[in-house]
Amino acid sequence: MTCDAPGSPAPPVPSPPVWRSYGTRRRSTRTVRVRASAALVAATVLAVLLVPPLVQLDQQAVDLSSKLLPPSWSHPFGTDDLGRDLLLRCVYGLRVSLLVGVAAALTATVIGTAVGATAGSLGGWADRALMRLVDTVSSVPHLLLGIFIVAMFRPGVWPVVVSVALTHWLSTARIVRAQVLSLRSRPYIDAAVSGGASRWRVAVRHLLPAVLPQATLAAVLMVPHAMWHESALSFLGLGLPMDTASLGTLIQGARGSLLAGQWWPTLFPGLFIIVPTLAIAGLAGAWRERINPRRRSELML
Repeated sequence: MTCDAPGSPAPPVPSPPVWRSYGTRRRSTRTVRVRASAALVAATVLAVLLVPPLVQLDQQAVDLSSKLLPPSWSHPFGTDDLGRDLLLRCVYGLRVSLLVGVAAALTATVIGTAVGATAGSLGGWADRALMRLVDTVSSVPHLLLGIFIVAMFRPGVWPVVVSVALTHWLSTARIVRAQVLSLRSRPYIDAAVSGGASRWRVAVRHLLPAVLPQATLAAVLMVPHAMWHESALSFLGLGLPMDTASLGTLIQGARGSLLAGQWWPTLFPGLFIIVPTLAIAGLAGAWRERINPRRRSELML
C-alpha cells in the first residue's frame, strides 16, 4: 500500500468525453429554446384573448392631431397616419391573422389527411390519380394560385382562409400517404386484414390514429406559413379589406410612412409576424424530436 507524500498535488480528475459535454450543451440549449418559444406563444395567446376586452379603447378611433407620433410612454408603438394607437392595432391585427392562420391550417390538414390516407390505403390507380393531382397543383406557384382563388370572392376573412387552405394541403397529403404506406406493411395490419376487416375499418381504426401525430405537427407548422400568406395577399391589396386590422393590411398601409422616414408603422407589425412564427417553429421542432426519437438521437451525436 502506497500513499502520496505530504504536499504532493492531487491526481487530475478525468474530464468527461467531448461528445457527452457537447450533448449536454445541446440539451441545455434546446431546453432554453423550447421554454422561450412556449413563453412567447403564451404571451401571444394572452395578448390576443385579454387585450381587446380589457382595454376599453376603439382601435379604429381617428385622431389627426396625433398622427405618426413616434414611440412614447403614452403610445409604446407610436401612432399611424390617422393617429390610431399602433400597439392596439397590432394586437387586433395579430388576432385576425391568427384566426386566418389557424382556420386555414386546420382546413388544409383535413384535406391533406383525407387525400393522403385515401391514396395510401387504396393504392393502385386511386393512388396514382391522387398523386398526379398533388403534383399538378404543386406545379402552380402558391401565391399565384392564391391570388386567383381570392379574386373570385369579395375581400374578407373567409376567402383568404379558403385560398390558403386550398394551396397548402399538398405537403400534408404527401406526409400522410408516406406514413400510411409504411404502416400497411406492419404485422398488425396484415392480421386485421386476415381477420376479415375491411379497408375502411383498417383505415379508421388503425391507420388514421397512427398518422394523427404527424398530421397535427403539419397543422402546427402550417399556422405561421398561413399567417405569412395572408400578410402577402393583404399587402398586395387582394386579401382583407383595408378597414380590417390585420398584420398584412397594417404593413400595406404603412408603405408611404416608411418612404417618408417613419419606421415604426412598418417595424412593429413586422415583428408581430416574425416573433410568433419563430416561437411556433421552436415548439414544433421540439415536438418533432419528441415524436421521432431516432431524429432526436441523430441530433445529439
